[in-house]
Amino acid sequence: MVRLGKLTDYGLVLMTCMARSHGSSLSGSFTSSVRGSLGSSGASSLHNSPASPLPHDSPASSLRTARDLAAETKLPVSTVSKLLKHLLQSGLLTSHRGTKGGYLLARNPHEISVLEVIAAVEGPMALTECSTDVSGLCQIEPCCPIKTNQRIINQALRGVLEKVMLSDLANPMQLTSIKDAHGRIVPMIASSIQ
Repeated sequence: MVRLGKLTDYGLVLMTCMARSHGSSLSGSFTSSVRGSLGSSGASSLHNSPASPLPHDSPASSLRTARDLAAETKLPVSTVSKLLKHLLQSGLLTSHRGTKGGYLLARNPHEISVLEVIAAVEGPMALTECSTDVSGLCQIEPCCPIKTNQRIINQALRGVLEKVMLSDLANPMQLTSIKDAHGRIVPMIASSIQ
């Protein structure tokens, strides 16, 4: 079974809570980015959007503490603290010390992808051993008849997760479909709030 680990799931929950408290417009960007890239192939860089610092004195950038996030998410403070450390080290959060300190998103919610959060907690995403950038991890890799296809599947999955942003997670989503250039029905996720 392919499944995200609990910590990764909790990391997505925390980041979504922070996105909701960010206060900016959270209209999703997934639908338009998928429509624009149906014919493209290959995965992009994890950090392809430039970091835009948030104005720390604005009410929209309210600091969140581990205790505050734990209370909101019903997760243990120790788990929240561990996740905040991973997310901070990966550059997805910034921290401010002191009695009025806490954590902020390093970029706007529409600039942080689900793939980045997964990578911050679990490391680079790979569906199989041969889907990583490191060769020799699998003993049958040299003669594997599906190695190339596994890499293509991994790239497609990474591409989708790279296009789903925190702003998309912060809004209700629904599964829908569109037709691609060849007339085939392609399932996609659409944010309910556009």
